[in-house]
Amino acid sequence: MPPLERHPLLRPLSREHHQGLLLCRRIRRELQARADHDLVLNECRAFFHADLLPHFAVEEEVVFPVLGRGNPLVQRAIAEHRRIARLFLRTVDPRTTLGLVEEELEAHIRFEERVLFPEVQRTATPEEMDRIDQVHGVMISACEPEAGAGTGPRAAHRA
Repeated sequence: MPPLERHPLLRPLSREHHQGLLLCRRIRRELQARADHDLVLNECRAFFHADLLPHFAVEEEVVFPVLGRGNPLVQRAIAEHRRIARLFLRTVDPRTTLGLVEEELEAHIRFEERVLFPEVQRTATPEEMDRIDQVHGVMISACEPEAGAGTGPRAAHRA
């Protein structure tokens, strides 16, 4: 069966997933280049706070409830959000932390894009999709840094 085309109102969240995958690719490159791991981790933490936390909040507030909190896919996604957050906040061994962040974040994004979002898309009512779009728009506006700042998905939405 061909992949399900992403519903237009879920595309902004999928674009944010793409930004997360780009972060994972950057981490892999930096680890191979033996870059300053503390600096890279601090930059990744800035992305986490500015982009991932708001993204997680939108998913948990309006995307996951489409399937219900008791849904095993939702429970897995929420557990992964918590694990990823803990990794970004680790304060020991930046090189290992970066490797774990890259691995966990990429696997999580692939799971949401390939399994969870298609299920949400099949299940959501038009009203639920509109609510996802509205809440995401509000969250984007609330999280926007000053004009011209940032390079992550929030910045891409301003362009």
